[in-house]
Amino acid sequence: MSRLFTLTMIAETLRISVPYACAAVAGVWSERAGIVHIALEGVLLASAFGAASMTIATGSPVAGILAGVITGVAFSLLHGTLAARYRVDAIVSGIALNLLAASGTRFLLRALYDSSSNSPSYAAFRIGPTGASGAALLARALLDPVTILALLAVAATPLVLGRTRFGLRVRACGENPVAAASVGVPVVTVRLAALAVSGAIGALGGVHLTFDQHRFESGMSGGRGFIALAAVIVAGWRAWQAVLACLVFAALEATQILLQDQKIVPHELVQMLPYVATVVILGFAAGRARAPAGLGRHAS
Repeated sequence: MSRLFTLTMIAETLRISVPYACAAVAGVWSERAGIVHIALEGVLLASAFGAASMTIATGSPVAGILAGVITGVAFSLLHGTLAARYRVDAIVSGIALNLLAASGTRFLLRALYDSSSNSPSYAAFRIGPTGASGAALLARALLDPVTILALLAVAATPLVLGRTRFGLRVRACGENPVAAASVGVPVVTVRLAALAVSGAIGALGGVHLTFDQHRFESGMSGGRGFIALAAVIVAGWRAWQAVLACLVFAALEATQILLQDQKIVPHELVQMLPYVATVVILGFAAGRARAPAGLGRHAS
């Protein structure tokens, strides 16, 4: 069990937590504005494909990040437009977009790379010391540009939501869109702006996924968007608490990886740890966390 309290464990937890945390903060932005965001899974998957395909085409991971973020913003804005402007049920819209991302990326894999499973491998960022020691792994995780961008987005979110005029408008639209509209707040516009921010932050999670694997794999989001949404609910729609919940999930997943070759506990039970924990924690949070009062409501 000493393997669970090492620099390797810390590095693995940080590496694994980035997609979860980005998706969770993206969910906070969307749902604090009043739009249920079931499509977080699709944002991760679509932005991962956008980043991978652009990096393969140009050889530039910076261009890959930009393409991934643009893809995530476009995907999230599509969800916001359907839900906020055309009043499509956000659950239905989110499920449809998740299916679009899953099938669309598989179609594009076949069209571009003649494979329905994965893209060609590519080189992403190579920053930090080489080697497999815990210190080297942790240094590479902390120096990764996508991780740094994700940390900045996580740190900025509570400040922007809590201390700026834009953040106040976002929260007003999520708590009482009718009252917000009555004092001149353009509810649909503010919600779409919040969805754009949500998509950009969520896209960083997708970019991290594909850069970490050095290729795009079909279905590589692996339910992370849904677990992130669970973290948002557990955290009471607060960014820092949602990130802490994601760190717990990531630590459980890292534990599963580090213990996969031990013989004490069956491997199948170890693999179930993150998902069982999600269900248990959601069960304890049921009825305790208060959602934004205007979540899913329209201004008129």
